[in-house]
Amino acid sequence: MRQIVFILSLLILISGAAFAETMFVSDQMEITLRTGPGSDRKIIAMLKSDEAVEVLETENNWSRVKLANGKEGWAITRFLTSSRPSRIVLEELKKAHDELLTEVAGLRQKEILLSTEKQQISKELKRNKNRIAELNRSFEKLKTESAGFIQLQADYKNSMTALKKQTQRALELDAEVEKLRWNQNIRWFLSGAGILLLGFIIGFSTKRQRRRPSLL
Repeated sequence: MRQIVFILSLLILISGAAFAETMFVSDQMEITLRTGPGSDRKIIAMLKSDEAVEVLETENNWSRVKLANGKEGWAITRFLTSSRPSRIVLEELKKAHDELLTEVAGLRQKEILLSTEKQQISKELKRNKNRIAELNRSFEKLKTESAGFIQLQADYKNSMTALKKQTQRALELDAEVEKLRWNQNIRWFLSGAGILLLGFIIGFSTKRQRRRPSLL
């Protein structure tokens, strides 16, 4: 007998937990929260449009709900909707759009800095190439004259090493700049798509608002 009572209690708890669902007050209205499932029950609060509530149970045309502050009461079921209000969706899309714009601006700034560094390295690379050309001429001359050959050979090797490093850095900067430009183009595309979606949601929300009553 005790096992049956325990199983029944467990099933009741599980079904009650599974039934709980977050819903929202329908757009463009304000509804009453009452102490019980009936229009004659005492009003304990007014629920504004888009306010989120947790549905605990339903009875006929009424639902017992729990507010964010923990208060519980009964509201008419037909004025609750499981769809997220368009205003909340619009705000989230706008936030994501602003974040994309900020990220794109940061990428553009980074591209400018990398381009500046690339220009500086290109100038140094050009100077080193000229220096190596001079060293080559001096090297060939000194090989025949054998004067200062060892020192010139060391300078030549050091210059060649520096040239290789700067050439490699220039190639890496080229690849990084191209990657940044590609990422920037993708984010501009996503930003434009977000704006189009924002416009569609605003238009759809405005159309729905015209059809709904303003008060309960």
